[in-house]
Amino acid sequence: MGSLTGRVAIVTGAGRGLGREHALLLAAEGARVVVNDPGVAGDGRGGDGSPAHRVVAEIRAAGGLAVADTGRVDDFAAAGALVERALTAYGELHVLVNNAGITRDATVAGMTEQQWDSVISVHLKGHYATLHHAAAHWRRRAKAGQPVAASVVNTSSGSGLRGNPGQLNYAAAKAGIAVMTVVAARELERYGVRVNSIAPVARTRMTLDTPGLAGRLAARAGEFDTWDPANVSPLVAWLAAEKCRATGQMLMIRGGRIDVYDGWTVRETHEHEGRWTQSGLDAALAGLPSSPPPLVPSL
Repeated sequence: MGSLTGRVAIVTGAGRGLGREHALLLAAEGARVVVNDPGVAGDGRGGDGSPAHRVVAEIRAAGGLAVADTGRVDDFAAAGALVERALTAYGELHVLVNNAGITRDATVAGMTEQQWDSVISVHLKGHYATLHHAAAHWRRRAKAGQPVAASVVNTSSGSGLRGNPGQLNYAAAKAGIAVMTVVAARELERYGVRVNSIAPVARTRMTLDTPGLAGRLAARAGEFDTWDPANVSPLVAWLAAEKCRATGQMLMIRGGRIDVYDGWTVRETHEHEGRWTQSGLDAALAGLPSSPPPLVPSL
């Protein structure tokens, strides 16, 4: 028996890349999987349901159970229908893997309103919408006295944790997902739901479209492929398992390395008797850096 035998999982953005690997491994570990993907391009345009159906076919060919869903996660009604799809197909829901995402990179001065709105919508609203409908289901079950042992795995990014120039929209959304994870973990603990977030570093459509990265992400013959998206999926499966107790955590994973993140921490403290004056602030904060913090690459 696999670690997820008997569990029902939704994986969003599961038609390609990381989501596909997550869906395949969860199914191999015994989960019944709802493969969600509207089949859009990397920037969110278009739509083609075939990627989701291909992954379902792969899972079934390997002896697993899966159904497809092609709704957009940032469509609130479609997100509700996605949860209902799992309940209709399998009668229950235990795992939600929020993976769907797009990029529309631009500098802050050049970014259009549509570029901002589309990325924030798919990532931040998309995580909220699916989480809302799943959480409402689990709360109803818990209040009815039915046992709940559910897991949510959100997807943040190094761009959201440390900042990446040219990705103001994406970084803001991913930072929001990180703190959303902490809040949801605190709120849903009483209902038997754990919520964690991962920040994967892997070879995907989005990373390959980033200028200068394609060569660095290439696999090398005879070496462990650090950038293979399949490297990320064991962590997702571990977090999804009923026996896992972790919640409210942010885990960055690249190849065989996992970094456990904490949120913002206090670097220094200054205290003043009463209200601050301008001269007092001049003296107390004179040592603050005059340039932004250095960029720490995600790759």
